[in-house]
Amino acid sequence: MTTQYMGRSTMDRNRSEPQRHSEGMVARNIEEYTAEIPSDVFLMAAGSAVLGSLALKVVGKDHLALFVGQWVAPFLLLGVYNKIVKVAGSDRVHS
Repeated sequence: MTTQYMGRSTMDRNRSEPQRHSEGMVARNIEEYTAEIPSDVFLMAAGSAVLGSLALKVVGKDHLALFVGQWVAPFLLLGVYNKIVKVAGSDRVHS
């Protein structure tokens, strides 16, 4: 049986920080697949969205240009997530 001390059990205190804060199975699987994608893919996707938005604006498709232009930030955020997974993903505990 474990005793509670300041909100954490004895078993929890005996584990290292990475073990206490490890990811679940779903996140681990997503990280595994995401880490295989080169970071350049996300940068190229963001650049393509910028160019596509600009092209749509030039031809007068203003609403579609705004829609495509809003894809830039999510692509860049996915690239940042990809980089973080590669550097400090759940593989630091589960190798």
